[in-house]
Amino acid sequence: MPRKSLPTRLAATAALLLAAGALSASAASAQPSDASPGDAYVLTVTTNPTSTDYDHRHVDVTGTVTKADGTPAPNIPVTVQEVVQFTTWNPWGDPIDPNYYEPRDLGKPVTDASGKFTVPDVDIDHVTGSSLLNVQHGVQITALYDEDGDLNTPQDGYFADTTVAANAKSSSVSYRVNKKKVKAGDILTVLGKVTLPKGVEPGGAKVFLQTYWESEYHVKTTTEDHGFFVLSVRVSRDDDTFKLRTAPTDLYVAGADQPLPITNTSLPRT
Repeated sequence: MPRKSLPTRLAATAALLLAAGALSASAASAQPSDASPGDAYVLTVTTNPTSTDYDHRHVDVTGTVTKADGTPAPNIPVTVQEVVQFTTWNPWGDPIDPNYYEPRDLGKPVTDASGKFTVPDVDIDHVTGSSLLNVQHGVQITALYDEDGDLNTPQDGYFADTTVAANAKSSSVSYRVNKKKVKAGDILTVLGKVTLPKGVEPGGAKVFLQTYWESEYHVKTTTEDHGFFVLSVRVSRDDDTFKLRTAPTDLYVAGADQPLPITNTSLPRT
């Protein structure tokens, strides 16, 4: 079982993630007997239920703080956050973080006499106006207790997380293009419709058009009433990857990907 206090090599990275509000360490199901040598505490966090869906979006967050010998640790303030995760666009294979994070503070509950803390009725959802392109449908709940309250000394920090599966409904995208063979300088126009599950407001979904492998999208737009959209882009000499991506505004509605049958005749011959 991994340590719940951060080893020295991880300390600097953890401090950066904590400062950004998005630490994720593997400690969700620790038991008191799992305390590593030198650890003063063991921290755990769980949710009930462990998954959510379109009609059921709330969970109760509970956890414990115990001393290394297994006895309860009362009056411990624990910082609890919800972290919506996104997949980082990285077609180059660089050694960068494959995720980026959107954290939200859920409070700082204090453990009771039995070492337990609770944050009831937590809304597992996306609460900002940012696009849900590349969102992951596993939302993290993180818990942190830092003994001295100084994130620059993470050696005395204790961490736990758990993941809530946010089960999303599917959506689809249909389209028409003004031409299937293009050359540099041509205007490619895509007319389409995003179809969402019954009962979901159709307008407001984001639509992205990719034309080149290195860039996730070239232009974007927002669907109008009934889910319709129009995208236009001037084709360049090197455009070689034509694809639509959609991002509905609801975490519980999955986006759709659709390759486009476009051939760029200006591509350099190999």
